[in-house]
Amino acid sequence: MASQNKSSWSQWIWRNLKALTPFKTGRELARRINGNSDNKEFIVIGLGRFGTSLAMTLNAYNHQVLALDLDMKRVQHVSQVLPHVYQLDATNIDALREIGVEAFDTGVVCIGTDFEANLLATVNLQKLGVRRVITKARTVTQQDILSKVGASEVVLPEHEAGVRLARRLSAIDFVDFMELSEDKGVVEIITPRRLVGKSLRESQIRQQYGLAVVAIRREGDVIISPRAEEVIKENDILVVLGRIANCEKLREEPLFTASP
Repeated sequence: MASQNKSSWSQWIWRNLKALTPFKTGRELARRINGNSDNKEFIVIGLGRFGTSLAMTLNAYNHQVLALDLDMKRVQHVSQVLPHVYQLDATNIDALREIGVEAFDTGVVCIGTDFEANLLATVNLQKLGVRRVITKARTVTQQDILSKVGASEVVLPEHEAGVRLARRLSAIDFVDFMELSEDKGVVEIITPRRLVGKSLRESQIRQQYGLAVVAIRREGDVIISPRAEEVIKENDILVVLGRIANCEKLREEPLFTASP
């Protein structure tokens, strides 16, 4: 067992988990699509706050980024920090064809205020052969429509950020929270009194709730991958991985262990 600080265990978790994370900022999306591979080529359409932070972060990862927007003021502003920024109407498939978008690995459509333009740009990238098209939606209805027209992935930054905040505010025994998908996450839970003095094996957290205890925070230290024989102590913070609904049940319900 190794004891490390909170930063270390957080890094360890992200290195070992392959699930996708929802995104409330363009930077978060850029970090995820960056992956561990060699340099790629991205086209980013829409240079609001989300699109700009996405393009800048991908560029910082040394990827080739072509950034487009219809608004010349935005283009002029972003061109001060990115090398390839152009004014272009992404709803015009001929204009996209002229700049050779089919050569790009991934296209990300971040047009936030005009859904029709967002939809047309998404369809145009697909028609021109961009292998992976990620697009931003503002509502669940928009997400459904974009998914039906074939977007590889649809993100809802505002919706997901609101859901994540609501979960944190409503769960008073949740110390911290990292959402991995719509229904799964890594959650820090204040140890329920009923578990104090029991080993992880005796607690049957995995059997009863399908949750994996990936770490235990104890008096400033962190026990990574605790053994089944590790005894849970008062004031421990359990770092668990699994369905968020089951994390909530763990903190609320009595834990019934199997009879010997």
